[in-house]
This record gives sequence, structure tokens and C-alpha cells, in this order.
Amino acid sequence: MDVPWEISLAVLGLVVPIVAALYEFAFNGRKRLGYRVQMDTTVTDLVHSEYAGALQQLRLRDGRALVRPSFVLLRIENNGVTNIDTGDYATLDHDRVGITVEFPGRRVAGLVITELSAAHMQGSFGADSGLGYDDSRIFLPRVPMNRSAHYKVLAALESLAPATGGDREEFPDPQVNGGVKGGVGSGQIQETRSRTGISWRAAAMVLFLAGVIVAQLLVSLNKDTTAASLDCAGGKVTLSGSTAFAPVLQEASATYRRSCPGTTFVIRSDTSGVGIEDLERTGREQGLGTTPEIAFSDGPKDPGHPEVLQRPIAFLLFTLVINKDAGVQDLTLDEIRKLYAGQYTNWRQLHGNDVPIKLVSRDSGSGTRHAFEERVLDRHTEPGENSTDCQSRSGIGTTGVIRCRRSSTGDLLDTVAATPGALGYSELGSATARHDLLPVRIDGQQATLEAADNNAYPFWATEYANTYGEPRATALTASFLRYLTSGVGQDIVRSHGDRPCAELANPVLCRPS
Repeated sequence: MDVPWEISLAVLGLVVPIVAALYEFAFNGRKRLGYRVQMDTTVTDLVHSEYAGALQQLRLRDGRALVRPSFVLLRIENNGVTNIDTGDYATLDHDRVGITVEFPGRRVAGLVITELSAAHMQGSFGADSGLGYDDSRIFLPRVPMNRSAHYKVLAALESLAPATGGDREEFPDPQVNGGVKGGVGSGQIQETRSRTGISWRAAAMVLFLAGVIVAQLLVSLNKDTTAASLDCAGGKVTLSGSTAFAPVLQEASATYRRSCPGTTFVIRSDTSGVGIEDLERTGREQGLGTTPEIAFSDGPKDPGHPEVLQRPIAFLLFTLVINKDAGVQDLTLDEIRKLYAGQYTNWRQLHGNDVPIKLVSRDSGSGTRHAFEERVLDRHTEPGENSTDCQSRSGIGTTGVIRCRRSSTGDLLDTVAATPGALGYSELGSATARHDLLPVRIDGQQATLEAADNNAYPFWATEYANTYGEPRATALTASFLRYLTSGVGQDIVRSHGDRPCAELANPVLCRPS
């Protein structure tokens, strides 16, 4: 199995810091005894100041003055991750001394314990603890120390070598010997140093992580983004039917082509009914499952198409739209039904302006019109048209409301916007994109998914994708349907004001709760 470089680099960037942290804290720092030489200086009066005071009178018990005296301050510490007990020191059980410090070229004149990190440690430095010195060495007892505990030892020393002159005498570093059982490496006590800058280990880790980030960036930049994904399919497919869903199909097919080169989409928007009729006619010629066409319909197919398979794709909202001159933007269901029944002829009868009412409808095969008749007009059919230009009556009869029809959503919206007093209906996304007409509230409710979910807004439909038989899984028809119902396809559906069926409580029914 080929693992993508992005995943390999991400795993490497995660595993290496974890392993380094485990090594540093769980293994390398599990039990560790350390020391620091915090001061090692002579007491030579280089400036011959009159303020030297007692420092000029450093003497041994027998009264002899110290020869070229010096002071050393040692810090003994537990810098591991576990506690150190008296039995952890790498000495014989009867040996009270845990650490020995030797000062080459110098003799110890005295020592004191100057600092304890915890008061309970004081009992470890009693008369029989092993604390002491002889000649050039000092002896420190086996002191139990919790994590991060420490104590300090200040030793006064004198030089064993004859004076050589010069400004300041240099001595070899103190030699600290001791250790713990089960500690890091040999368990020997290690010198720890305070750092003001970043350690080489930390610098190496920062450089490593920066390298991983740069490598991921280069892999991403060099990746062929035009290469087809695993679900891509080549070929040509026709998308027909609903003009209400056409904007979604135009955007979705364009994004699919960018991700999957070598594909062609023909969008032929007419009406839901015409789309299904064309699909069946082509399917009979080419056979089940082989027809490279998808017909989209606002609502279920009509009876009489047994070979046409339909899949719910999205939950669509529709809205009534009205010309701004009407002076009306809110109608009740009862008013809408009476209006389409011809009982109102002027908008002033509905508290609007003195403008004649004109109704712009869709063709009889339109899915949007079917949804309007089914859900708003309570299954009543719209009356036929009596005008072609939506301005004057033509044909039989010279009275009544002017009625005309348009073959597409775009034509209907253009006509309503250009005709004073005109009223029509449209898919919500296309209507809200227009600023030259107004959406109409129904019973005070705007066209929203929440209102439809609560059964407060009635004008909606399920958008279906229809195929002639079950398409082959590797065909462009099946691949585009999968694309439209997942990931980017669902985002496109949502961006047009509709809701993917997969997000509803019952995706198969694809209707509000």
C-alpha cells in the first residue's frame, strides 16, 4: 500500500518529538544525581582595599593564616524524574559517605552546609552522617532527596603549591565522585550547567520540525492538483430537466471538471417533465444503465416511467416573487388561492398600490409549477394563460387578470421584474440573488429551512436525480451523482439556499420533519 508523502511526514513529525520526550524524561532523566560549581574563587586582595576586614584574617584552628585562600560553592541536586533514597547511592551499605569531592592542589580548611531546599533534609547532616573532610577532600553523606531537591556546600581552602606570583592563581576544577544505582548510564554524578541560550538538542529538534514543515509544503506545492481522484470518471454526460436546480448543476459540473480533467457536461435546462421524457426516449435507444444522461426534477416523476430510477438529492425551497410597484410583500395562503382563482384583480384589494394584478406562471411540465399547485394551491391547477407579453390580453375573453407563462426560472424572474403588478414564483436561491424584485412572505413566514421544518412554510419540494436504469459504478453518471451527494457537492447545494437530503432526519423521504 502506497502511503502519501504528506501522511508520512506528518507521522514522522509527531513520532520523533514523542520518542525524544520519552527518552529525555523517562529514560535519560529517570534517576540522576548532579552537581554544579557555582563559585570557585580566590581571596587574593588584588586591589589592597582597606575594607577587606575579616577576609584578611582567615586562619586555621591553630591560628595559622591560610595560604592563598579560596572559596568553592557546590550545589548537589536531584535533577532526575524519581526520588533518591539513602539506599540508592552506589556505595557499600555500611559506608555513610555518598559523595566525595577532591580539590587538586588545595587543602580543605573548613566547610559548611549553606542551603537546604527542604527543612527535613537538615537531619541528614548530623554528627554521625559522614559529613567531614581531610586534606584535599570533603565527604558528603547519603542524603535522601526528592525530585528537584538540592543542598549547597561552601568550602574554604588553601593552596598547597608555593606562590608563583601573578595576579590570580588558577586551580584545577574540583573532582566530584559518587553516583546512584539504576541511574542514567553508569549512574555517576554528572555536572549540570546553567544555560542562557538554547541547547543543541532543542536546536536540533526545532530544525528537524522546521524541515518537516518545509518538506510538507514542498510536497503540497509540487503535487499535481489536476490529477484525477480515485472516484473520477471520463466521458460526457447530459444534465437536463429542472431550471430551478440548473445553477447548482452549473457550479457542480464546473468544479468536477477542474478536479477530473477529461470530462464534458452538457446542461440542457427545460422543465422537470421534459427532462424525464427526453431521458426515457434516449434510454430506450441506448439501453438500461448505459444512458449518459441525468434528468433533474422538482418533485417525484409522473407515473408511467417504470425504468426511470429517481434519487433524492436536495430539499428545495421556493418563494413567490412580486414586482416592487405592487406594494405588497405578505400574503396569506387563502389570499394566494383566491388571487389565482381570479377573485382579486388589483393590488389595492390586498392593501397594496392601485396597480392591476398580473400573474406570471411556468409551463405545465415545470417541477416548480407542480410544487406550487401541490403545496400552495392545494392541488388545484393554475388557469391557462390569456397573454403572451404579460401586458395585454389575447385569445378568448377580454376580462379578468392577465396571465402569461415563461419556460424557465430566469425568464420568469426577468418578466416579473419588468412588469408592474406582476406576481410569479421561483426557486429561492435564484430569487434572492435578484435585487429588482421582492420575495413574498406566506402567512408572515419567510422561505427558510427552519420555517419549513416547523411546518410553518409550505412552498418546498424534493429535488430528484433521475437515470434510466442503474448506471455503471465506473461511469461518469454514477461518479457525478456521488460527487453531488457528498463533500464539495453538498457544499454547493447548501450555498444555493438548499439542503442536502443526507442532512435531514429521513434522507429517503427528504422532507421536513
